[in-house]
Amino acid sequence: MLKHTDIWRAIDRLAAQHGLSASGLARRAGLDPTTFNKSKRTTNDGKLRWPSTESISKILEATGEGFETFLAGYTRTDAFDRAGARHGRHWLPRSRKDAPRQSLARRGPAR
Repeated sequence: MLKHTDIWRAIDRLAAQHGLSASGLARRAGLDPTTFNKSKRTTNDGKLRWPSTESISKILEATGEGFETFLAGYTRTDAFDRAGARHGRHWLPRSRKDAPRQSLARRGPAR
């Protein structure tokens, strides 16, 4: 499951990959420059604020990035992201043993 910090970290990472601050990324996407300010990520009473899907769509369009690249840090560690995602490489299992598995019992009968 995606967490609040995962989404905001992905926005910050996307900005940095394009040599921008969060405010610069918002400006490039035609959004208010304060849209992604750290002070706007939670309310005064501690409630989490999430970016809208429209805002995410606009920053992806403005940077020419895909959703897979946007979430690259979520699918692997930040160490991988620093090494690979900036260069357009995406995580793939190294072998079948690394691939996610689902037991037959949970999957249910074949149809």
